Amino acid sequence: MGEYQAATLDRVFGAISDPTRREILNRLAAGDERVTDVASTFTISLNSVSKHVRVLEQAGLVTRSIQGRNHVLSLNADPMSEAAAWLDHYRAFWTDRLAALDRFVTGSGDGSASGSASGSSTEDAR
Repeated sequence: MGEYQAATLDRVFGAISDPTRREILNRLAAGDERVTDVASTFTISLNSVSKHVRVLEQAGLVTRSIQGRNHVLSLNADPMSEAAAWLDHYRAFWTDRLAALDRFVTGSGDGSASGSASGSSTEDAR
């Protein structure tokens, strides 16, 4: 993994680790919003929401445009695609391991786990 990609992943995962920031992203997924409109839905101050927005901007997940006196936020999901690709790389690893564990626990598969000596299945025992 390159240094650039690692830094991007650190920023993205750090940004989405907070529930307030995830909620901001959820709101922006529905469309652009003014910072004040986003802040009005939270019980924290406008200043606190602005700090969360800055973290999202630094991670590249949110862009801000200034339209007169309004600061309008837009979602930029591109950095999340890198994070999703990184997770997908490991998903295959865990999917294989969990499938093997399931086969071991349930006794399905090659019969080396909990199957009986006579070869009967759990269905036959009912």
